[in-house]
Amino acid sequence: MRVSICAVGRMRAGPEKTLIDDYMTRFERTGRALGLGPARVVEVDDRKGGGMGAEAVLLRKAVPAGAVLCTLDERGKVISSPDFADRLAGWRDAGRQDLALVIGGADGIDPELRAEADFSISFGAMVWPHMLVRVMLAEQLYRAATILAGSPYHRV
Repeated sequence: MRVSICAVGRMRAGPEKTLIDDYMTRFERTGRALGLGPARVVEVDDRKGGGMGAEAVLLRKAVPAGAVLCTLDERGKVISSPDFADRLAGWRDAGRQDLALVIGGADGIDPELRAEADFSISFGAMVWPHMLVRVMLAEQLYRAATILAGSPYHRV
């Protein structure tokens, strides 16, 4: 199952990008044998300042046709890392070819796009900077792959 992180905004070179690249590479290495990957980050940028609606249009274009649409949103469900791994495995085992994990802009995800989601995840009640959410998501993808592979990386 191919994985796309579709996010509003451009990541600049720096520690966050280095971490994302590292975790995405680890995910691909570990996930390959499990039918997970390749993984990519697709960035969209609303240069005209059209707000959530304009961002939603760009995000929809970034999502592969027929993909499982999973948003990262403060109103989403808080789940454990093993539960996230189980969800990935479930979508993969159901024959889904693509998973799109969507991160909105500064104002969040357009309500209409949020309503289209198959699932929505929250990283808790706190608000996180969007670039850190990307890092945390990339790490959780890698962690999910290690859980499914039976690796000792994830310890309870």
